[in-house]
Amino acid sequence: MPILEGGPDPAPVERISEPILLTALRLSTFHGQTHLTNASGFFFQRDDNLFLVTSRHVLRDAVSGHNPSRILISSSIPTAAISPLPPASRSRSIGTASRCGATASTAAGGVDVAVIAIDQDALPHTLAYRVFTPRHLVRTGDPVVIGCTLMVVGFPLGFHDTLHHMPVVRRAALASSFGLRFQGQGYFLTDARTHRGTSGAPVVMPVERQQVRRRSELGDLPWLLLGIHSSRLDLGSRDLEQDEALGLNCTWYADILMG
Repeated sequence: MPILEGGPDPAPVERISEPILLTALRLSTFHGQTHLTNASGFFFQRDDNLFLVTSRHVLRDAVSGHNPSRILISSSIPTAAISPLPPASRSRSIGTASRCGATASTAAGGVDVAVIAIDQDALPHTLAYRVFTPRHLVRTGDPVVIGCTLMVVGFPLGFHDTLHHMPVVRRAALASSFGLRFQGQGYFLTDARTHRGTSGAPVVMPVERQQVRRRSELGDLPWLLLGIHSSRLDLGSRDLEQDEALGLNCTWYADILMG
C-alpha cells in the first residue's frame, strides 16, 4: 500500500503506530474562492486505479442547491485540488469532475456515494496516506455482528489535529443487521454521535489478533472497510420538544465500490 512522505516535518508520520489514521482525508468544498462546506473521504485502490471516495451530497445536493466548483484535499502543504477550473496557486490538480462516477445506483435507487478517479502521479509528495483495497471489504466468515464496535474516521465539523493533520476517531456500534439492507436501501445503521463534516468518512472494524490469516492478508492496515458514513437518520414525526434525536446514522455498504 502506498504511503507518500515529505513536507516540512515528516517525522510524526514515521512515528504513527495506527496507520488507520492515514486513511481519512479532510475535504473542503468551494464555489470559486468561497468556502462552502467541510467533509471527509478516503482513497480506495482497485488494481492500478486510485479513487477518492466520499458522500455524493458533498459534491452535489440538489435539495439544498449545493454545487461546488472545486474540492480541496487538505493534508500537508501543498493542498491537493480536484477542480474543473484552474487550481489555486498553492494547489495541485489531481482529478476533474468529468472523471467522477458520482451517480452510483442500485435497484433500490440512488446511492449517496461519490467516486472520483485520481491521477496518482499528480498527488503532492507531502501527502501521507494509506489506501483501502478490495481485500479490506467484508467477506463471508468475517465476524460482523449486531452491536459490535465500529470506528468512524473523519473530521467532524472540520475538527482535526492541525499540527499533524490527523483525523479523529468516533466509536460507533452496529445498529442493524449487517448484510440486511435497511428498509431495502443500500445502507446499514450505526449508533454513534456524529456531526456535519463526517460525511464520506470510512466506517471500519479492527481485525482481531486471533484472526491470524485475515490480519496477514491485510498487512499493516488490519481493518475491515464496512461502509461510507452518509448522514444522521431522523424521524419527521419526532416531537422536537419531547423526543431526543435517534442518534442513528446511515452508512452505505462499501461493496458499492466494486460496482
